[in-house]
Formats: sequence, C-alpha cells, structure tokens
Amino acid sequence: MVGSKITNAKTFPLEDLVGEVLSGYIRIPDFQRIFRWQWEDVKRLMDSIVRGYPIGSLLLWARPALEDTLKIGALEIKAPSLDEARWVVDGQQRLTSLANALNDDGSKDPRFAIAYDLARKEFVKPIDEEIHVIGLPIIFDLQRLLKWFSEHPESAIYFEEATRVAKAIREYSIPAYIVKQEDEEVLRDIFDRMNNYGKRLTRAEVFSALHGGPKYDVKNIIEKISATFPFGEIDDNTVLSAILARRGSDVTRDIRAEFSQKKKSSEFPGETREEAYIAGERALSKAVNFLQSEAGVPHFSFLPYRYLLVVLARFFAHYPEPKPRSIELLRRWFWRAAVIGPEAFSTWTKASRTLCSKIIPNDEAKSVTDLVKAVSSDRKDLNLSDFNSTSASTRILLCAMWAHRPRSFLTAEHYLQEDLGRALKEEQTARDIVEIIEPLGKKTPTANRFIFLGEDSVEHVRDIFLNQPITMSSSSWTKLLNSHIFDDDMRSYLLEGNVTQFLELRENRLKKITGNFLKSMMKASFEDTPPLSSLIIDEDDDEALVDE
Repeated sequence: MVGSKITNAKTFPLEDLVGEVLSGYIRIPDFQRIFRWQWEDVKRLMDSIVRGYPIGSLLLWARPALEDTLKIGALEIKAPSLDEARWVVDGQQRLTSLANALNDDGSKDPRFAIAYDLARKEFVKPIDEEIHVIGLPIIFDLQRLLKWFSEHPESAIYFEEATRVAKAIREYSIPAYIVKQEDEEVLRDIFDRMNNYGKRLTRAEVFSALHGGPKYDVKNIIEKISATFPFGEIDDNTVLSAILARRGSDVTRDIRAEFSQKKKSSEFPGETREEAYIAGERALSKAVNFLQSEAGVPHFSFLPYRYLLVVLARFFAHYPEPKPRSIELLRRWFWRAAVIGPEAFSTWTKASRTLCSKIIPNDEAKSVTDLVKAVSSDRKDLNLSDFNSTSASTRILLCAMWAHRPRSFLTAEHYLQEDLGRALKEEQTARDIVEIIEPLGKKTPTANRFIFLGEDSVEHVRDIFLNQPITMSSSSWTKLLNSHIFDDDMRSYLLEGNVTQFLELRENRLKKITGNFLKSMMKASFEDTPPLSSLIIDEDDDEALVDE
C-alpha cells in the first residue's frame, strides 16, 4: 500500500521551505515541470497564508540529486549534488509561487509580482511611489522591512500592520509527507492520484508529466510541427492521441502504464519513451504534410474533425512512404470520413478506435482499402448557409474556398499557404480571416463571408468589388473576383442594393464549388481498388502453383 511507503510526516515553517527551494535542496522532477498558476492564483495563496487558512499538505520524495541548474518559475537556481534531496510530488504550484513571489528576481515575473497594500489590507500588483504599498520580498525579509520604514518615516502608521503580515508569512507552517521509496513507478502512481486535487491537468499534460523528459513532451512536438509547417498549433490532446494511436488503435486506453514492462506495445515492444515521442512527431509531421499537399486542408483551423488527423498519424507511422495509389485512396477516405462525420460510428471515440483498428502493420494495401471500406461514399447534407467556424460543414466549405485559390486585393496574386499560416498562427478557428463583406447586423450567412489575408481590409475590398481599380487590368480584376467566388451578376445586385439576391446567388455558387471540390476529392464513382503491386502474385508463388 502507498501508506506503507510514507516514512516521515512533519511540519515545515514556510521560511524554511522557501530557503530549501532556493538552495536546490527541494527539487521539481522533470515529469512535473508544468506551471499553470497565474497572478490571481498566487495572490489567493498569499491571502490564505496571511489569514492562517490551510493550503494543503506537500508530498516529497527523498532521493539523491545530481548537481544541476534548476528552472523554477522565473528563477534559475544552481543546485549542488546531494545524497538526499526532496523531490516534489505534490505541491509544485504552491512552492514555485512562494519561492518566486518572496524573491526579488522571481517577483519581476508578472505572475509573481505581488505587493501588500498596508492601508487597504490586501494583496495588489506593485504600484510605484505609493507609501502604503510594499513588495512581498521586502515584507518577507525582516531587516529589509525595518530599513524600508526607516527610509519612509511617513509610512510609520502602517508599521504594525506590516509586521503582522510579515510574521504571519514567516511563521506559517505547512505539513508535508516525505516518501522514501526507490521505485519510480510508485512515485508516478502517487503523482497521478494526487492530480485528482487542485487545478486539474489535461490528459496530455498528465501524460507528459508521467512519461515526458527534459527534451521531449507533447508541448515540444506541438512547437516543432508549428515551426516546420505553416499549419498552426495542433492542440495537445490531439497530439497525445496521435502518439497513442501510433502504438495501438485504442487512444482512450489508460496512459499511466503506457511504457510499463507489464503492458508493452505489441507493435513497438522494445520502444523507449523518448523513441515513442520522436516517432510520434515524425508520423504526425507526415500526416500534416499529407493534409496540406494532398488533401487540400491548409491549416489546422480548416480541419473538419481532429480525430481524422489522429488516424492519419497512425497510418503514416506504419507506412511513412506510401505508394501513390495509397495516397489517392487515403485522400478519398479522408474526405468521405469528413463528410459522413463521426456520427456514422456513433461517437468520435468509436470512430477513432474503429478507423485506427483498420491500420495494421506490414500490409499497406489492406490497411488503406479497409479504411476506405469503413466509410460510406454517400454525401450527407452539409449546412453551407450558416457560418460557424467550429463546425465541420463550414470548415469543409473553407477548404473548398481555399482550393479556389483566392487572390490578394492589393496585388491580384494568389494567397500562399505561408500567408494563411502567418495570418492564423496558433488560432484554433479561421474566424479572424473570414470577413463579412456586407453589414447585416447579427446575421452571418456564409454567403456574406470572404477570405482576406495580409493587408487586405474590408473597406478596400468593398470598393474593389464595386469599382475596378484604375491600376488593375480587366483581366486581373476578373480573375481576382472569380477567385473569391464573385461575378458580375453579384456585383450588379450589390450596386442596386439588392443584398438578398446577392446572398442567394453567392450561396448557390459556394454550394456548387464545394460540391465540385468534394467530388474531386472523394471520387465516389471511381473503383477503390488497392495498389496494383498488391494484386501481383510473386513469381515464386506463381511457379509453385504451376508445379502443383
């Protein structure tokens, strides 16, 4: 039992705990590097301490520690080699906050910059030249506090309040349990259980905490892919699901035992945690490249369903260089699955599990054909009338609009994928680059939306739609308008002030180009035969048949 591993329980004065953090005697393990608190959280912690409220106990792990440079909040600490340091299992947010807020260097960070308003008797953000506002590092150091009052005699009326707060902080005691246990798996299990309290981490953060390292975790993968492709920032849970899908089809499985000896991956049995992260990043990168270069999905915010990226990552993990025919079938599968949605499988969880299970090692042809067979080629009705940047229907439409190659209103040149990536950056939806051309109050029909990038402004675009610029040739102007699914008839309706006819006509055009886009991607009327190579009988097998 966990209880038998706890060999010591004691209470630490806050002043001693902060000193041990700053000296490197208290350490934060790699798997607990994530600091989530903001200024309000730190302020609430300090307020609880001064009021004498309990702030919870700490859980520390006694084990050796090497000489190291520690990054704790905003602080960089040179820590010595120790035969027995205390590693934080639970209490990182509190200890990091205390060490930084009560230290001059740490309090320079906005998250930890806290002062005490002696007049109002509350914690505030530091205010320059206020005789009744004093920084926490000064309050925490008695000698500095006395010196501060000697230099500010006009604040003498607040001395009693200042010493009360200083004493409350320095003498506050925090209970802690110290575990002496060599088995790291025990520590990880304790950490996972302790995560049930306080501000809960996401599943991806817990995975990185349990299985990450200094140079590899989910966040690192997000940053690397974002830096390599103008695809935007993939959310952490999608990245985690891709890592899990690569190693097994059930992405909802228990993540605590992912790399334990008892539960080895049947597909990658000898793989280390670091190797899994590296291979997961490689597979996800291949999947992103496929979406951009083959499937017509230019940015993460255009992706109809995130679980489809997870399935693609599993496919490219097993088949990093698929045959051209497999790429063609994969493109058909992707768009057919996007159109029917996860509802065809009941839920996205079942959809992900079912589709991932179709991808088996060492048989590319069967994997890709089984994927295609798992989705219907029938099209369901899409809602292309109402604009909703988070809906699959709108995202499918945006992919079709992008495939129509919209042009810049300033240069008449095609927007580039890099332009889109710069405009959206880490945005999770494309709402910011899809502008309303005709003010209609609260109504936002899709027909009233246009993709604008770079320096193109709504006011400039409205003028161009109605009046050909004198610096632009008629040919370029026509191409520009057509690239945004806009023509002379629509222009005439706008000039007449007939917005209803304009919207009706453009909605029909948008539906038409979306239909054509999906037709070209899905190829529902084509035979979904596997790669030719999978149908050719090996010569040796052929000879054996003849001999028989």
